[in-house]
This record gives sequence, structure tokens and C-alpha cells, in this order.
Amino acid sequence: MSKLAVIKTGGKQYKVKEGDVIKIEKLPVEDKTRVKFETLMIASTDGSSLDLGSPSLGEKVEGEVVSSGKGKKVTVVKYKSKTRYKRTIGHRQEFTQVKIEKIA
Repeated sequence: MSKLAVIKTGGKQYKVKEGDVIKIEKLPVEDKTRVKFETLMIASTDGSSLDLGSPSLGEKVEGEVVSSGKGKKVTVVKYKSKTRYKRTIGHRQEFTQVKIEKIA
């Protein structure tokens, strides 16, 4: 019986299952470190069981940090017509890649 979970990290929620590799907001940890996530919901894939938190179930999902890095460059252009104003800004969002190891 496989399990699904909804976790919360970095102000976002992610639906995960064991073995998934997800990209999340940057975490201040080294590679190969185990991390635990705040769990909002755990369910079986066949629908026989469901645990809902109010607001959370605690830290029941465990993962291992695979890598950290920066995403693709996003270019932002500000432009105002008739005033000769143009400004270009670039940004690369940092991320952490985590492999979900265990859902309790």
C-alpha cells in the first residue's frame, strides 16, 4: 500500500509520494542531509485511509537533500514610452532538490 502526503515548505504546499524528487525553495542545509517536513495530510493511494491535520500532523515526511542550485534566469524589463526609460533586471531563484524517503 503506497501513501501520498501533502507537505508544506517555503510557503507552498506539495503533493508527494515515496521516491519522488521535488524542487523546493532553498533550505539552509548541506547535501546528503536528512530533513523533515510539516505534514498537512496523509492518504493511501487506494483511498482506504485518510489522516487530516488541524492544522498539521507534525513532521511525518522525511527526505534527503540531493542537491542545491539556481534555476534558469528570468529577465524582467521595465519600459516607459516617450520618456527614453528602459531598465532590464535578471534574477535566478535558488532551489533545493529533495528526494522523499519515508512517509510515516
